[in-house]
Amino acid sequence: MELYFLGTGAGLPSTRRNVTSIALRLSRGTSRVWLFDCGEGTQQQMLTAPFGPSKINRIFITHLHGDHIYGLPGMLGSRSFQAGSGPLSILGPYGLRTFLETAIATSGAHLSYAWDVTELGNELQSVVVDGDYEVTWRPLRHGIPSYGYRIQERPFPGALRKDLLEAAGLPPGPLYKEIKSGQDVTLPNGHIIVAKNFIDPPEPGRIVTILGDTRPCDEAVTLAQNADIIVHEATYTAADADLATRHQHSTAAEAAEIARAAGARKLVLTHVSSRYDSMGEEQLLADARRIFPNTVLAHDHLSVPVERVSST
Repeated sequence: MELYFLGTGAGLPSTRRNVTSIALRLSRGTSRVWLFDCGEGTQQQMLTAPFGPSKINRIFITHLHGDHIYGLPGMLGSRSFQAGSGPLSILGPYGLRTFLETAIATSGAHLSYAWDVTELGNELQSVVVDGDYEVTWRPLRHGIPSYGYRIQERPFPGALRKDLLEAAGLPPGPLYKEIKSGQDVTLPNGHIIVAKNFIDPPEPGRIVTILGDTRPCDEAVTLAQNADIIVHEATYTAADADLATRHQHSTAAEAAEIARAAGARKLVLTHVSSRYDSMGEEQLLADARRIFPNTVLAHDHLSVPVERVSST
């Protein structure tokens, strides 16, 4: 499982940062990619990424500001020209369907694959995807409806205790597979191997939280509770907190407070205002690390692995 940042800027693209788009590359049972937001130029960013539009089977839109959706119609069109482009599901705020249908109809585009749009309400909802992942969303605090997403992986089966099986008189062999799958086994001497006694407890799945543009709020903390990685906007430095409040955004320091309150393991900052040069970006990172040391400032084409952490 890996986060790949296609665009990390806020509002306007710059020579250093494209506008927002984040990919989550799934490693469990599939090689597909989920895309979170699709600002203008996202498909161009994919030209130097390790995946293209055909690999994307789900898109999650946080909100309908242009720097998060203006690249979507073009990317959907380009996807039709790529072999192996299967069905595509898109989730996002109310109005997303009209935006896409209008853009596609007006431009005369033809999409060669099946696609659908689910528009979200204000209530907490979740959907289990492919049996391995549950996605939960909540509305955040921004000038227009904006959502955060929590992606939770199902637990991993516990390890087979081969040492205990050998001690019980069962050498390695085909029966190990049955026991690993949870089946009890009766040995030739009549002794019953109860599978659950020879398997470690399940290992927890990974949790990734990706938040749209927002002011600090309780909903963000809820979505990021015990997350392995939280991706949070850091549009402004602490010195520009008044601008963050006025424009319904967050500072890097406020993002760090959310990560700390949620008990997250790692914070990745993105959505950086083009007003900041490299020194300003260093200040953003310093603001956050004073509060939450395990913080990374994303840049375009940054890859962040989502590591598994053993419960033992």
